[in-house]
Amino acid sequence: MIGRITKFYGNIGVGIITAEDGRKFRFHSRELTSRAGQSSGIEVDFEIRSGRPRQIIPLVGSPWTAFGGPSGR
Repeated sequence: MIGRITKFYGNIGVGIITAEDGRKFRFHSRELTSRAGQSSGIEVDFEIRSGRPRQIIPLVGSPWTAFGGPSGR
């Protein structure tokens, strides 16, 4: 599912995603695959499991930033 982070409260690690269909979901920063998604306005791809967003992938930057960066080899 595609959506946008409409609010993110970094001090508590919680935010709101508004999906393309208008539904709103609360999420915790531990569900983000990258720190790139820790701000409002970022477009994200995510799954819904048990009514909550899971595996939230920020759709910004390169593929390396989406999955945590290069391994440093």
